[in-house]
Amino acid sequence: MARRPMMAANWKMNKTIREAQQYTAALLPRAADAEGVDVAVFVPFTCLHEVARMAEDTPVIAGAQNFYYEDSGAFTGEVSVPMLQDAGAGAGIVGHSERREIFAESDEMVARKTARAVEAGLLPIVCVGETKEERDAGDMWEKVSGQIRRVMEKLDDPDGDALVFAYEPIWAIGTGDTATPEDAQDAIGQIRDLLRELGGDDFAGAVRILYGGSVKPDNVAEIMAQEDVDGALVGGASLEVESFMQLVEAARETVPSDG
Repeated sequence: MARRPMMAANWKMNKTIREAQQYTAALLPRAADAEGVDVAVFVPFTCLHEVARMAEDTPVIAGAQNFYYEDSGAFTGEVSVPMLQDAGAGAGIVGHSERREIFAESDEMVARKTARAVEAGLLPIVCVGETKEERDAGDMWEKVSGQIRRVMEKLDDPDGDALVFAYEPIWAIGTGDTATPEDAQDAIGQIRDLLRELGGDDFAGAVRILYGGSVKPDNVAEIMAQEDVDGALVGGASLEVESFMQLVEAARETVPSDG
């Protein structure tokens, strides 16, 4: 089954509103030529409304980096799915390793967030991955499969296009270390097999799985060439429009000529 590739920029805690405006103004005309690729930009809450406004009626998806699973209430400092949608968001990252490792988000919380986003029609990019210690101990698959199973338990017969998974080995985020293309394919292939077991052939064939972890212009082509890799969730290399567009172009080259 042909899956539409996605290249997703995660700015993390970077850029003021003015910097976001400048970035988006430079990105939009170039992304308009990226036919067949979903281009998403996940920005700080402070920039979201402005980026979404600028990207309205363009192929670029404005997204948030986090949200809570309740719609309203006494949750000081949190932002809900309806608030994100009101600000123009079309997607949101769920369970990024920095949220799990630094802010102690549990598998249960990530699963509840994912379920709320799917219910509301906000596209969740669900991050899963292992630490170096877990990988070295041979526990990679136990960790990753447990994260995925918890998410799938919360979903009620979802369509494959209702969510995206992102495999991000924690040891490769911001370290300069990158899983080899073969490592990425091996892990993502296992994830797709598990999704087939849990959701059926149609679901597993339709759901997109991204790779995240020190993706750069000089390694993206090899990563994108892997059968089960449908794109990338990119941190540092997405902070400049030029390097991010090189990644988008690499994804574009994987699209059949008929689009």
